Parts: sequence; C-alpha cells; structure tokens
Amino acid sequence: MISFDPFLQFLNTGLLDLPLWGLVVATLLLTHVTIVSVTVFLHRAQAHRALDLHPAVSHFFRFWLWLTTGMVTKEWVAIHRKHHAKCETPDDPHSPQVLGIGKVLKEGAELYRDEAKNADTLQRYGHSTPDDWLERRVYSPYNYVGMGILMFIDLGLFGIAGLTVWAVQLLWIPIWAAGVINGIGHYWGYRNYETRDASSNIVPWGIFIGGEELHNNHHAFPSSAKLSNKWWELDVGWFYIRVLQGLRLARVKKVAPTPQRRPEKQAVDLDTLRAVVLNRLYVMADFGRDVVIPVLREEVSKADASRRRFLKTARALLVREDTRLGPRDRDHLDNVLKDSQPLRTVYEFRARLQAIWGRTTVNHEKLLASLQQWCVEAEGSGIQCLRDFAQSLRSYSLRIA
Repeated sequence: MISFDPFLQFLNTGLLDLPLWGLVVATLLLTHVTIVSVTVFLHRAQAHRALDLHPAVSHFFRFWLWLTTGMVTKEWVAIHRKHHAKCETPDDPHSPQVLGIGKVLKEGAELYRDEAKNADTLQRYGHSTPDDWLERRVYSPYNYVGMGILMFIDLGLFGIAGLTVWAVQLLWIPIWAAGVINGIGHYWGYRNYETRDASSNIVPWGIFIGGEELHNNHHAFPSSAKLSNKWWELDVGWFYIRVLQGLRLARVKKVAPTPQRRPEKQAVDLDTLRAVVLNRLYVMADFGRDVVIPVLREEVSKADASRRRFLKTARALLVREDTRLGPRDRDHLDNVLKDSQPLRTVYEFRARLQAIWGRTTVNHEKLLASLQQWCVEAEGSGIQCLRDFAQSLRSYSLRIA
C-alpha cells in the first residue's frame, strides 16, 4: 500500500521543518532583506541617486522586490520624488498633515496605488529608472506574478506555515513603509533640523525599518546615502552600503555635508559665506540650541510663576521653521516676543540670518556684506550667547582645517 505520510509531513513542515521560533527568525530575516532592498535600492540609489550599485546587486534587489512586494521601480521612485517636491501640500501623495494621520496609517498602500495610476506623476518624476527587457516584459506588466511565485516558495520551505510567512512578507512594506514612515514620520518624533516640512525622526536607532526611521535627517539632506547625522544615531542601511562599498559593489556619490571649522579664521569672507549657506541647517540648529534656548532659560529664571509658564510654552515655537507656524502658534509667539525684549532680539537675528540664504537672486558680494553686517551687529547686541555664536560663524570654512 502506498503511504502518503511523507507527503503529508512535507505539507505540514516543508523542506526546512523549523520550530516556531525558527519560523519567526526566518520571517524576520526575510522581511529584513525586503527592507534593505527598499532603503538601499529603491530609496537611496534609485529615487535620490545617492549611490551607484553594481548591476548584479541592483538586479538582485529588483528581483527580490518583485517577489515580495510587487512594486514597480518607476512607480515607487516617481511617487517618492513627488512627495519631496510637493511635501505637505494637497499634491503630496501621502501627507498626514493634509490627509490626516489616521488615513495615512490605515490606507497608506491604497494611497500609493492611487498615485501609481497617475500618468503625469510617472512621466514627470519617474525618469532614469530601469527600462530593460526584464522591466518592460516581466517586472512591470506581471508585477503580481512574483508574489504568487513567492507563495509556492514559502509553502515549499515552511509547509502550511509558509502561508503565514508569505502574508507577513507581503504586509511588511505596506504597514511599515507606506503607513508608519509616511504617516508617523511626518507627524510625531524628534527633529534635528527645522526643515520646511513636518518630517521627524521616529527613533534614533534605524534598525527595524533599515534606517528610514531617521526621516527628518533624510528630508534635511535628501541626496545623502547616509541617514544618520548624530553620533548616537544608527542607520543600518548605511552599514550595508559600507559593506557593499568595501566589496566594490557600491559607490557612494553623496553624503550630508559636515561643517568644517577653522578656529584661527576670523575674517568673514566668501569662503565663510559659502560654508554657512552649505551648512545652513546645522547653523540654524546650533542657533536654536546655543542662542534661543539659553536666552529663554534666562528669561524664565527671572520671571514669576505665571510668566514662567507663559514663556515655557513657546519653547518649540521659537525654533520652529516659520512656514510651519499655524495662526494660533503665530499669535502665541507674537505675544511672547512682545513680552520679552531679549527673546525678540534673538528671534529677529534668527530671521535675518535665515533670510541671507533665502535671497537667491542677490549676488555673492551683497550676500557677503549682509553676513558681515549680521555678525557685527550680533557681536554688539549685548547678548553674550548671540555674540559667541556670531564669533563662531567666522570659523566656518569649506577648506578642511
């Protein structure tokens, strides 16, 4: 008599016959490969051209994403580029500031699919993406076939539990990337840089979603292959890029600038101007930390209880990007500035400094004169931390010390 026991055993356990903990580990490893494919290939290499990948590596990532997500490279890249170009406006494909956090969290994948149908988005923002025979004849027209193949692979490897593994693999990107990063990453978290959008770093340890958790850093420096900027931040995607670079399978084209200081430099010249403009996000972050907050603390220390609470409520508003202030925030900030002359002074200096690199139609000589005048007036303001900051600007340089 023919026994079906081996066949039934195979259906139950698959080729690997893993225990429950083994299935969990295998699923996490498989989804991690998908995350790395998205952050290294789709995001940093394709959408922002921050690095070049060896053709074999690039195609592995493309093939893996075809199996595990069904995403078309051109569609993903175009939608992401449009997100940066139209960020936090009604044209942004997935802004929680416009659509609401609930909608982006729950319907992030649907928002992606809807935008992928927009031919104008694909034409305008989807340039320079793969357009070879495989892309035209297999990956794009049959993007859902890969996911079907993956189901049979998972069933073969893990048995009936492979259906669960398969489902988790398919849901991983829609939940974590389309929902969490596009939603929470523009709604809640900490900010190193006051960009014009609402991007935030969800946590400083970019492990679970490949470094994409450091979303404010990314919006501050979109073309950087490295998303971590502080010494205590971890970008696991950058770790893999460095490994590939060491194996000569990747070439990093750009990372975020690092401010160069030359302590002996005292003259505010064109080199200073160029360095300050290049590092303007660092400059504004330092101004908030080294000037605005110390002045606020001093004002709070001198105030009575009721005025102290009033001043403390403006802490975040004093360093926030001006374009991100709502009417109520603006009214409250105006009242605080009317109440405190020192805070009004440093806030006005902050606005004037920001305006220097905002005057794109003015020639370098006039911009340099504006920066020199700013430094002279800041040093004569009578506010010690403002004076120290102005002196520190003099040391900025594009030449390595």
